[in-house]
Amino acid sequence: MDFIIVTGMSGAGKSKAASFLEDMGFFCVDNLPVPLIPKFAELVMAGTGEYDRVALVTDIRSGGNVEGLAAALDALNAAHCAHRIFFMDASDQTIIKRYKETRRSHPLAEERDTLEGAIALERQMLTPLRERADTVVDTSNLSTSKLKGELRRLAGQGRGDVPMEVQVSSFGFKYGLPMEADLVFDVRFLPNPFYVPELRPLTGLDSGVRDYVFSGGQGEDFLHRLEEFVTYLLPRYVDEGKTSLVISVGCTGGHHRSVAIAHALAQRLREKSWQVSEQHRDMGRS
Repeated sequence: MDFIIVTGMSGAGKSKAASFLEDMGFFCVDNLPVPLIPKFAELVMAGTGEYDRVALVTDIRSGGNVEGLAAALDALNAAHCAHRIFFMDASDQTIIKRYKETRRSHPLAEERDTLEGAIALERQMLTPLRERADTVVDTSNLSTSKLKGELRRLAGQGRGDVPMEVQVSSFGFKYGLPMEADLVFDVRFLPNPFYVPELRPLTGLDSGVRDYVFSGGQGEDFLHRLEEFVTYLLPRYVDEGKTSLVISVGCTGGHHRSVAIAHALAQRLREKSWQVSEQHRDMGRS
């Protein structure tokens, strides 16, 4: 089981961290009362493996003082529940700026006359917890994508890196662009099997259509260049924290050329150890 506790300063990005971890396949629980943490861990450990990746967000909102949270963590250790603590932090100036932008109240606002005072009090209260953290993530100068990438790196420790999911799909332009596409490539310049009577009822998954699309070398040359371009981009998207990418290849009807190219590209990416799914949106249309 991979059990991550996300805690830290209010305004430092705990909620965003939880949403990113959820995208990575973690079951996330936000603002669980401190006394319930050991019981929650017990239930997860007693499960059948359906919750093998869990992220729990807890901070001063969760009720109980910092000593109570420390006691809950001690209880996890006593129960031999392996866990990691990610402490989200940011500079006072950054936190103040974020609160002013969102116009939300600090959880300790009623205990201090100013926002600066509330932040100082929270920082003082959380110092023991920060010292127990396995990792401190300072979000002061992290963009959203950089934060996502950092969490991907951290969350993958001990389980291998969290792979980016790549979907290669084909579509027909006459049915509209796929809304989910990140990258779109137009292959309507390739030889069209639609005008060959014996190939028209087939699809780009049939060998006859594939041979026709790749005949003359133009299709193979395009596929080679497309493969180079995509494999150049994929690691850079991973570095930016992207967890999924949809590559869409289009032709006129989505039956022949786009299917053949998308299928071949998916195969080549799999050979390079990328996690790839394949979809042909319009292949079944009449």
